[in-house]
Amino acid sequence: MVNDDGVMTGAVLSVEDVHKYYTMGETRVHALRGVSVQVERGGFVAVMGASGSGKSTLMNILGCLDRPSAGRYLLEGVDVSGLDKKTLAGIRNRKLGFVFQGFNLLARTTALENTALPTLYSKIDAAERVKRSLDALTLVGLADRANHFPSQMSGGQQQRVAIARALVNHPSILFADEPTGNLDSRTSIEIMEVLQNLNDQGLTIVMVTHEPDIAQFAKRIIVFRDGTIRKDDSIRERPRASEVLKTLPELED
Repeated sequence: MVNDDGVMTGAVLSVEDVHKYYTMGETRVHALRGVSVQVERGGFVAVMGASGSGKSTLMNILGCLDRPSAGRYLLEGVDVSGLDKKTLAGIRNRKLGFVFQGFNLLARTTALENTALPTLYSKIDAAERVKRSLDALTLVGLADRANHFPSQMSGGQQQRVAIARALVNHPSILFADEPTGNLDSRTSIEIMEVLQNLNDQGLTIVMVTHEPDIAQFAKRIIVFRDGTIRKDDSIRERPRASEVLKTLPELED
């Protein structure tokens, strides 16, 4: 759906009565039990829950890394539940961006080259790859580190490169799985500032986190337990990471 300003609106993803189970011998283990949820375009959702609650299983389905055992998953209005692996891989590359707790950067590759990796599977020329990569690094505030190697960057800077890499193909949705898990408190808030700024520009973000103080920077918190959604609350007065940073001491080198 497009509004009067030409901006896409409505649900960018929707799961409808999704179940996921695994068969172990004669035992069926249920990971998701009839989950239904929508994420609107431009949303910023934090997904929380204990280990085994179903949140990671849902993220794998949303990220087209797994299929539901039953139910439907609509991505931008298209049912992707039964698509084959090759088609799902193409969707992941074109429409989805991923950021993980581990930065997963290639050690002997510059920030620019790391950022450009997803474009190698796209039909674009070398000049466009460089442009897209520099644009993505600029979005996360690291254009001046384009030729630095991971060993020459802090953990926070490496995670910014990982975010830039996730953005380089202009995804519809950014999935962030514990993006601050390996970072100190101040650097974690700095990463949340980057994500809030990207969300302000219209990027839809779905983030898994165990940390309530990180989840509060999202617009909405969904809590899983025993394969079902137990809470789904909008945050009316969420803090701005940029303001919280002003209250924290600078880290010493």
